[in-house]
Amino acid sequence: MASSDDSEGSLTPVDFIQLQKYMEYSSLRVKDVIKEFQPGGRHAQHSFGEGVDAAGFRLFLKTYLEGDDFSDDFCRRLFHYFQHVEQEGNTKSTLPKKGRVFLRDVSCYFSVLEEGQPREKLEFTFKLYDKDMNGVLDSSEVDRIITQMMRAANYLGWDVTELRPVLKDMMTAIDADSSGTVTLEEWVKGGMNNVPLLVLLGLKVPEKDGQHIWRMKDFKKPTYCGVCQNMLLGLRKQGLSCTCCKYTVHSQCANKNPEPCASTFVKSKKSIGVKAHDWIRADCKSSKCQICHKKIKNLAGRRCVWCEEVRHDECLLSGSPSCDCGPLKDHILPPWAIYSVSKEEDTSLLNVTPDGQVLQIAPVPNAHPLLVFVNPKSGGKQGEKVLRKFQYMLNPRQVYNLSNGGPGPGLQLLRNLRDYRILVCGGDGTVGWLLDAIDKVDLQVPPAVAVLPLGTGNDMARCLRWGGGYEGSDLREILKEIEASKIIPLDRWSIQVIPDDPQEAGDPVPYKIINNYFSIGVDASIAHRFHSMREKHPQRFNSRMKNKLRYFEFATSETISASCKRLKECLMIECCGKALDFGNTALEGIAVLNIPSMHGGSNLWGESKKPEGAPEVEPSEVITDPELLKLVSQDMSDKRLEVVGLEGAIEMGQIYTGLKSAGHRLAQTSQITIRTIKALPMQIDGEPWMQPPCTIYITHKNQANMLMAAATKPSSFFHHK
Repeated sequence: MASSDDSEGSLTPVDFIQLQKYMEYSSLRVKDVIKEFQPGGRHAQHSFGEGVDAAGFRLFLKTYLEGDDFSDDFCRRLFHYFQHVEQEGNTKSTLPKKGRVFLRDVSCYFSVLEEGQPREKLEFTFKLYDKDMNGVLDSSEVDRIITQMMRAANYLGWDVTELRPVLKDMMTAIDADSSGTVTLEEWVKGGMNNVPLLVLLGLKVPEKDGQHIWRMKDFKKPTYCGVCQNMLLGLRKQGLSCTCCKYTVHSQCANKNPEPCASTFVKSKKSIGVKAHDWIRADCKSSKCQICHKKIKNLAGRRCVWCEEVRHDECLLSGSPSCDCGPLKDHILPPWAIYSVSKEEDTSLLNVTPDGQVLQIAPVPNAHPLLVFVNPKSGGKQGEKVLRKFQYMLNPRQVYNLSNGGPGPGLQLLRNLRDYRILVCGGDGTVGWLLDAIDKVDLQVPPAVAVLPLGTGNDMARCLRWGGGYEGSDLREILKEIEASKIIPLDRWSIQVIPDDPQEAGDPVPYKIINNYFSIGVDASIAHRFHSMREKHPQRFNSRMKNKLRYFEFATSETISASCKRLKECLMIECCGKALDFGNTALEGIAVLNIPSMHGGSNLWGESKKPEGAPEVEPSEVITDPELLKLVSQDMSDKRLEVVGLEGAIEMGQIYTGLKSAGHRLAQTSQITIRTIKALPMQIDGEPWMQPPCTIYITHKNQANMLMAAATKPSSFFHHK
């Protein structure tokens, strides 16, 4: 029977998920926070030797997680968890004294979970326990580090019964002279050569071509290890699987020289254009061999990473040696189109791999390689899953994690390739980030951009028919849609905000370019409240449904406060030099639209129905006539903006829910000047700020090439809203 101490000394899966959520939104590193509690730090008074009490522990959490909205009960359970340190023989004791915890145990545990490079984590954990700073740890101190790593692995879902012997083997190898001590150099070297430990510590980028990108995975069906060829055992059938080629091994077999991963580029110019298969041993799951047409049992066959053809081992040399990249040949950037050159041949050194290879791209005839950018933080965990799937389906060299250096590296790699496409996976902010980066690279032929919507509003994706949010459907279907899509130009607008008093404090203007919309007043006020609360409590805004409910909540409070009453008395708008007449309508908001979607699908301009036989509206720099405006349709390529008036938060809510079709059409124009006489809430593409009195100039900047999906039935993968 479990004791009360046992129950108090454990975390539930819900606790652990909650802890991970808090850590995702924190910008701090544990190695920096722990310094605040050491002698000379601003929280040193809360430390008692090497430990902290419950109050000090809560302060540590508050500092590290950048918030204080976690419950007392959650904090207490976490505190009791760290009081219990696992010892050999599964006995437990309370350390260092009753009512306190070791901060180094806490910090070691958190360092395993947070983002970062494995080498840094190994060095940090070693130095945590090297109290006398002599660069040497004894075996008991190393055991403490491994204990915390095992605890973290357990709550990450690892089968620690397999991990434990792997780490023990590592310790035996490190302490080769049986001295009972380990140096920093030995610890780091041993850790960097231990594949399961590197995966646990978060290794995501291989250091050289041919290295696997491993991740721990549970398999629902019988699966075999590529090294020992035995089945993965246990209830969860857990093993390490390569993201790029799906090669799978037992944890304990990962260090036993498994076959290399597929090569992502060729090492010699002689190999450019040589379309060779790259065979990986795979569990072909009774697939038929393309040569003899007989079923392949278990691991008796191989699969080409690029064309997905499968063959028996004995049939490898019988078929064609040429690879056509299979069903995805229009999208794949094959390894024979990426080649390494000397540093003397390419002195720019813009495309250098971690192991020092300088890469260049050769043209790919009859194909349109797809350059993929993924924001892994968009859409909860969806971004990470999408990143892994594309790394498997395409060449990992053409799939970029935007958290690792932004869009620049990918755009530089393909800058000399003329016929390629881009897929950006994220929200509206991610799309804007990429379009800005394309401008800065100054490409001769800007590539066309498709959007996989992972954000909250996804207004740009809606207008381009890519849907209101990715829901986990087959990415191959999306690639087919990209093949069938057409290029349309998207207007982009420069916005210049000049304050009347440069000394008056105001929020920074978020963007200098408008891709979607700009607004002043009621909707910007709601967005500003929403944004401020999300900045303070990001973990409360982790789903589209929650965000919509919060938005309605802030809209209701705005209705009561009516903070933007008599807006038209506070500003003046000129369209191409012509003053805009607001009429007698009491407006609380002004929206300037470039695309027909705002706030997750709301069309503030509304549909335009031209009476039968009515003449076409002649193009003009500015239209303000109410009767003509009824006939004007929006077009994101016409170098025109639409200006709409909003009566208040209630009207915004009616439009948002579809109870009302649109706001009040005020103008269509190619240039806008706005002057304000008081501080007002504003927003650009969903990013709000408070702006003191100012003059705003909006002018046409350029056009970006975007990909619009073909029109589909509402029941298909792509949903308009």
